[in-house]
Amino acid sequence: MRIADATARHHATEAAFAEAADALAARLGAAGPPGLVLAYADARHDAALLAASLAQRFPQAAVIGGSSCLGVMTSAGFHAATVTEAPALGLLGLADPTGAFGAACVALGADPRRAAAEATEAALLQAGRPNETPGLVWVCAAPGHEEAVLAGIAEVVGPRVPVLGGSSADNAVAGDWWQIGGGAALRGGVAVAVLFPSLRIGHAFQSGYEPAGPAGRVTAARGRTVLAIDGTPAAEVYHRWTDGRIGTAPATILAESTWAPLARSVGAVEGVPFWLLAHPAHVTQDGALALFAEMPEGTELALMEGTEAGLIGRIGRVAREAMDAAQLAPAEVRGALAIYCAGCMLAVRPRMEEVVGELRTALPGAPFLGVFTFGEQGQSVAGVNLHGNLMISVVVFG
Repeated sequence: MRIADATARHHATEAAFAEAADALAARLGAAGPPGLVLAYADARHDAALLAASLAQRFPQAAVIGGSSCLGVMTSAGFHAATVTEAPALGLLGLADPTGAFGAACVALGADPRRAAAEATEAALLQAGRPNETPGLVWVCAAPGHEEAVLAGIAEVVGPRVPVLGGSSADNAVAGDWWQIGGGAALRGGVAVAVLFPSLRIGHAFQSGYEPAGPAGRVTAARGRTVLAIDGTPAAEVYHRWTDGRIGTAPATILAESTWAPLARSVGAVEGVPFWLLAHPAHVTQDGALALFAEMPEGTELALMEGTEAGLIGRIGRVAREAMDAAQLAPAEVRGALAIYCAGCMLAVRPRMEEVVGELRTALPGAPFLGVFTFGEQGQSVAGVNLHGNLMISVVVFG
């Protein structure tokens, strides 16, 4: 297996893709054309044109990708642009002649669970491995139905196959996100890739936050909205827990709550809890908290707190845990994929080159592609695939 990354910045999608694709092909060199290409870009790029260009340039490859908040990161650095600058596009290609890969993209429609199952089945067919169990599933879906998407994938490959990836994002939470897979480009879809690589895969999924102290039980919930905690309106409790940082009046609180998300413990390793985070998005008219992930009634919630140092340094730790999981030394890693929550990226944006540096240090010389998402999917220490927010994941190949 040979892996390479490439990136380009142009206002025109065609020019950005041509530059990045030429660089990718040159870096893969004698290893031959890629069997899998991951393509992520600033949402301002033209998804349909990108999907068509990928199909034409890499006709034998399984292709998956989507929009990433403000841009991407690769081994060459942090590539994110303001609205007046040229948007970035990033590629990661895997040339693995003895491996097998497949990808597909299906509209979520009225039944996201069924759509995810259909996309998984179609991806397995493209890989030439129907009814087989892949080493890993990579997913990119429109935000909003991630729990159903994971359930649909599990219907096809079972609950133990690791599913990693992240929800597509835009630059202003305006719904401009998109997904590509198997030659299709959608704005409300689910893209799934199945990976049967010839080498080992390691993965890890964590947050960069720690418990702040306050905790309680969800006593009323509706979907992704927490109505009450310990019998009290959720916004009132959250206001008290955060020492008044978050008000109780109806409002969007994404920026303010980035440093104080909610979490539930979903397992432990040697007594250390694994925390799955949910990002509070809005205080509603009736004093509830609308989140970007489900916290069902009966869930024991904890307030979490983050620091710049924690968010910057954690990605290196996650990469090392991914290597440990596959029993790989840093020198054995051929390449990597990273998911870094867009909320975390925006919170530490002036220091994102340090985040890239942490990943370079953990994976010296390895190419990688990092994506900034509006929701993260990964496998817990207990082997359960989950959807959370403000999370970080790394997949290594070696």
